[in-house]
This record gives sequence, C-alpha cells and structure tokens, in this order.
Amino acid sequence: MARYTGPRVRISRRFGLPIFGPSKALERKNYGPGMHGPKGSRRKQSEYAIALAEKQKLRYQYGLLERQFRRYFQTARTRRGVTGEILLQLLETRLDNIVFRLGFANSRSGARQMVSHGHVAVNGRKVDVSSFNLKVGDVVTVKDKPGSRRLAEKHIQWHVHRATPEERIVDHDVVAGARLAHDCE
Repeated sequence: MARYTGPRVRISRRFGLPIFGPSKALERKNYGPGMHGPKGSRRKQSEYAIALAEKQKLRYQYGLLERQFRRYFQTARTRRGVTGEILLQLLETRLDNIVFRLGFANSRSGARQMVSHGHVAVNGRKVDVSSFNLKVGDVVTVKDKPGSRRLAEKHIQWHVHRATPEERIVDHDVVAGARLAHDCE
C-alpha cells in the first residue's frame, strides 16, 4: 500500500487549505512554505500552473499517488459524461472515503488505516482494500469486534455535528452506513 509520507503541513501551507485535516500551523503561519513564502506569489500563475495545483490538491486530498490518480483519470475519460464529474464520482466512491464521510474516522488517512486493518465490512464481507469502489446500495459496517466498535464510536461522537449527505444513510446504533445514490450528480 503506497501512500504519501512526506511533509503534510508544507503541502497544506502551499495551497492555503487544510488538505490533510485541521492544523494549527495554518493558523499560525497563513503563508506559503519556504524562504519566499511570506512574500507571497508576485508572479501571475499560468493556466497550466493553476490546473496542476488543482490536480495536486485532489491527489493529496484523497491520498493517492500519481500513477493511481492517472488510472482513475483514464477510467473517467473512457466513460460517457463530463470527465471531471466522473473523476470525482470515482474518487468519492472509494471505501476509505466513504468510511471518512460516514464519520467512522476523523480523517481520510485514518479511514484508510481503519480499512486496511480489517475493521470494516461491505455487505457483510471483510474488505481491507481502501481503493475498493462501492456501488449504489452497498452497506458499510464496522466489524462486531469490541476494538473496532470502540474505535468507530469514538469518532462518531466527535462527528455527530457534521451533516451526512442525503445520498447516504448512517445508523449510529449499529455503526453502519449505506450508499443510496451517486455522490456528484
């Protein structure tokens, strides 16, 4: 399982957004990293630079490396419809992202670890592949082991205030969630 292990705060400061989750460093230093960061960007960025920055934001936000992201893009290009929307649908239907969106984990990296450690089941079967794509009607549950339950319930209590989109149903008593419709339509 390859993943980004480099400096997270530097990436967040480069884009000016909390990409990897909330960070105090962005509040203290709300300018770019490096020696020339406080001066700000004096040059006007080209269209290519803007598009590349948006692509990199998506890549870091969903925790993908370049080759995996490129494979998702090729899949989105072959499907009928707007490529950008289809790409977002593919990224949003990943199991680690759904676990994060349901509130079972406090970050996408935490959700990825939760999935890879075997705490999550899809339609009653253990799935430990974080890139597993869910289909409409799939039910995601946290395993019935005490450690898994305790981990998920702790995060659910933190995320009770966060709204769940209409296309998902979350049952906090059973620690389960279902995907009802496509996310980006």
